[in-house]
Amino acid sequence: MRGLVALPLVALVVLAGCSVPFVGGNSTPATNATDGTTDTPDSGSVSPPSSSDANHSADPATDALGWEGGYWYNDSISVDASDGFNASERAALVNITMARVEHIRHLEFTSPVPVDVISRAEYRNQTASNGGDRGPAFRAFDNAKFEALFLVGEDENSLAVQQSNRGQNVLGFYSPAKNSIVVISPNGTPTIDPSTLAHELTHALQDQHFDLADSNSPTRDAHNARNGLVEGDANYVEHRYNDKCGSDWQCVEVPRSGGSGGGSDLDLGVYILSYFPYADGPGFVDALHSSGGWDAVNAAYDDLPKSTEQVIHPNKYGRDRPTNLTVNDATANGWERVRPPNRPDYATLGQSGLSAMFGATLYDDYNRSAAVSPRAFLNVEGASINATDPFDYALNYTDGWDGDRMAVYQKNNETGYVWKIAWDSPADAREFVRGYHDLLRHWGGKTAPGSGDVWTIRRGSPYTDAFHITRQGSTVTIVNAPRTGDLSDVHARAG
Repeated sequence: MRGLVALPLVALVVLAGCSVPFVGGNSTPATNATDGTTDTPDSGSVSPPSSSDANHSADPATDALGWEGGYWYNDSISVDASDGFNASERAALVNITMARVEHIRHLEFTSPVPVDVISRAEYRNQTASNGGDRGPAFRAFDNAKFEALFLVGEDENSLAVQQSNRGQNVLGFYSPAKNSIVVISPNGTPTIDPSTLAHELTHALQDQHFDLADSNSPTRDAHNARNGLVEGDANYVEHRYNDKCGSDWQCVEVPRSGGSGGGSDLDLGVYILSYFPYADGPGFVDALHSSGGWDAVNAAYDDLPKSTEQVIHPNKYGRDRPTNLTVNDATANGWERVRPPNRPDYATLGQSGLSAMFGATLYDDYNRSAAVSPRAFLNVEGASINATDPFDYALNYTDGWDGDRMAVYQKNNETGYVWKIAWDSPADAREFVRGYHDLLRHWGGKTAPGSGDVWTIRRGSPYTDAFHITRQGSTVTIVNAPRTGDLSDVHARAG
């Protein structure tokens, strides 16, 4: 079965893409939606009038849906993309793509959207210089979160790993602060990929109507849930755009030059965590659109999904709110809670985070094992894997998630944490514990005879620590510390 695991890597690197860098958020990879739907007519749309020009319909008397900057959505443009785009070619491509995004999304652009092109080297320099000055509390807190998910080892810097991933696989981004788009060209020519442009223009359209900067996603789960709507919407539009190219519309063909920017040292575990909105978001948007058209999608911006569980399972949206858990401090012998400034002093990682934790074991070589089977986490279609939606975040081990909260503690330069996870039923909680035991075994964990559910991971593993797992009804609590003797100091109930 391990031979199947290597197949999605090509899809991940080639299709890694664009993002919206929200305030306090991270740039993340994107790809096309894969919902297979068709356009729904809009009674308020305007059809382009006829013209004697085979490539261009007559302009409307006033601005109209599906027309921008002198181009209708079904016009064609003549550009030579072999050596990049000059100023007039770029303007034509941007305007006709805006018209097409309007036609698909049934919303009107209210202002022009500037589009710049930079090289990948320049983008990497920008991300390195604009990474922000994170204080020690924030760094310790973030490291602990990614260590708890078994995604970034104790000897690594989680912020640096995330920044490296962004530098390798982002194809473009829209900045709400600047109301502009930046497209990253894989080589020295100022090339714009039309699909990437359609995706980012959808973000600009969202911002003009729904104010993308006007929301706060304080936790990883809230961030991924919100992006499930925002990125799902953009991928949904991008897919429809691509579906019409070559059939309904003449689209610009851009020469490909070996992939989309992915690098050989891409951290796949962190990628899987960040990939969630692009994998499951389009299905969430499709469910909204199927139930109430674009009005239902628009309304969701005023009622964001409350968890990634609601994105994974759209039938839970608006109904199954997560349980609000608390973690009471019960430390001793110098252990103190880490409270990063300007953000909550707790983490919520959600079903998407838990599923990434299990799924990422398919992509490491540690112990020649995995905590889940490839067919449980990968969307296999025949003998291949769905290139645009390779992962299934609805795992047996994580279905039934009902809320989680993590508190991080520190003594000297060592950290530990208390992670409480609520489940819909005791059976769901037991299922998770079984899976978590397999996860610990994968990373070299063992229990000592008579120790109860206390585990230690041997030296040489990226996650050499001690763990105490308890289950009370539908709630599981995981206490982590550097050594078994520290468990009761991090949390007295672990003693």
